[in-house]
Amino acid sequence: MHRVLQPRTYLEIGVSNGRSLALSRVPSIGVDPAFKVTAPIGCDVQLVRATSDDFFATSDAVAHFGGTPVDFAFIDGLHLAEFAYRDFTNVERLCSPSSVVVLDDMLPRSDEEAARVQIRGGWAGDVFKVVEILRQRRPDLVVLPVNTEPTGVVVVVGLDPHSTVLGDIYDEVLEALESPDPQHVPDHVINRKGAADARELLDLPVWSDLRRLRDGADNHAVAKAIAELSAM
Repeated sequence: MHRVLQPRTYLEIGVSNGRSLALSRVPSIGVDPAFKVTAPIGCDVQLVRATSDDFFATSDAVAHFGGTPVDFAFIDGLHLAEFAYRDFTNVERLCSPSSVVVLDDMLPRSDEEAARVQIRGGWAGDVFKVVEILRQRRPDLVVLPVNTEPTGVVVVVGLDPHSTVLGDIYDEVLEALESPDPQHVPDHVINRKGAADARELLDLPVWSDLRRLRDGADNHAVAKAIAELSAM
């Protein structure tokens, strides 16, 4: 995604050892309360040792970008649905209509892997729940599952940094987000029905269209550019 999108800025929630952050070559911000970066970082990066909630609560959270919106964000924070929901809500307001947000661990392979408490081995948590809420309550967004290993991602485009919908309904949807274990992952999620092939997705012309629309992009122009993704 870095290669085809060529973002001007990159925001990562959940840095861990820095392997994902190491892909960036542009001004970047990485947020993690307990990062232990071992991967070689080749960009101008600000590492923030804080929870994402605390990071977003500051008035100058992305001052490192000098006023440029977040072009590309990767959300891989705490593997609980309510945290992923808040992270997306907060990230979107720092973006532009042409920005792209990717959420990790959105296609768990079993109910066990989607548990809110890690049981063993690989753990996606219950962040998959966020997808249905975005689709139902924000039909203006394109929310596209992508078949990546091991636990899939979701690409979100058509962003509206001025939307208050997700923040306004947070208390309403919190019970669903926090539903206790055991989780029930729908068959279409486990079987990845309708999930896009990652290579085919990256080959689409939409990414160059979004780059072109960065300066002065509006929601109508972006909607036209991402129509191909909407049909997938």
